[in-house]
Amino acid sequence: MQEKDLDKLQEKIGYRFTDIKLLKNALTHTSYAYEYNIPSNEKLEFLGDSILEFVSSQYLYSNYQKLKEGEMTKVRATVVCEESLYKIGKRHNFSDFLYVGKSEKIAKGNERPAILADSVEAVIAAIYLDGGIEPATKFIIENLKDEIEIATTHVGDKDYKTVLQEKLQKNGNIKISYSIIKESGPDHDKTFEAEVSVEGKKLAEGKGKSKKQAEMEAARKALEEMK
Repeated sequence: MQEKDLDKLQEKIGYRFTDIKLLKNALTHTSYAYEYNIPSNEKLEFLGDSILEFVSSQYLYSNYQKLKEGEMTKVRATVVCEESLYKIGKRHNFSDFLYVGKSEKIAKGNERPAILADSVEAVIAAIYLDGGIEPATKFIIENLKDEIEIATTHVGDKDYKTVLQEKLQKNGNIKISYSIIKESGPDHDKTFEAEVSVEGKKLAEGKGKSKKQAEMEAARKALEEMK
């Protein structure tokens, strides 16, 4: 296994491992594991996902007592997602430390949102196995508390697609449709363009880093134009 300077990563995440092999395992993508016949980070990722859900649920329960059960579920789903975990991976430059196979390296797989997000979950599990729930909780909350705060602020808000639907259908049921009209960029960093139309008539277009985001932006622009 090629050596990487994991001291820098440990400084960035604010945790120093007693067993550095756990961190190396957490950073080992399946493509690299297959090439060198060593364990990948998939099992750690499975454990990290559960720890992440538990810690974020406990944090919401303890710190946002006015939220109802459904609202807490909505906030958790908003925060514990690939996009949020990808941001954490980017913030700490995980891509510089990942062990990926030759083909993934050529395709810049170490920068792909899904791979980075999975590695963050695996590192959470590695921290837990190495030092227990306290340092794992510290890492999770330090990296997600701002996202949680933003999500709780907007938890009661209706999204643009819902608002547009309510406005357009207040006088009766009409057909609103969304379609992806363009995709651009490499697989690990795509941009989507969506179009919203009513009864076949185009209302607006929107761009986003996911299909859902692009559709939401199209709905937002349609609402702006209706004002």
